[in-house]
Amino acid sequence: MSPTDTARLLPWLSPDGNPCFLVGDGAGFVSRLADEVEAAQLHLAAELSEEARCVLDARMWTPGEIHLLAVELTASLVDVRRVAESRGARLPVPDDDGLDAAVGTRRPG
Repeated sequence: MSPTDTARLLPWLSPDGNPCFLVGDGAGFVSRLADEVEAAQLHLAAELSEEARCVLDARMWTPGEIHLLAVELTASLVDVRRVAESRGARLPVPDDDGLDAAVGTRRPG
């Protein structure tokens, strides 16, 4: 593995339910597919959040509707969390010089 290659947590699970990882430079077919799946998962989460808001605002739901909404929101939250973990793991590690590179100030420490 070259220094530019990193293990990426993919936005899907293996058939037996284990996390899948990809080692590469982020420019291949599987990386692009993973980007598209992540975008779709985030888009679905946004739509589901809006749907949940509408259902809850209406204050007229059946227990079955609330149960289905909870199931769908839980599945979406799992997907979004995996996307966040994957993207967070690929962020560059800041230099440990005590400076916050984004604003050029010294970090408290």
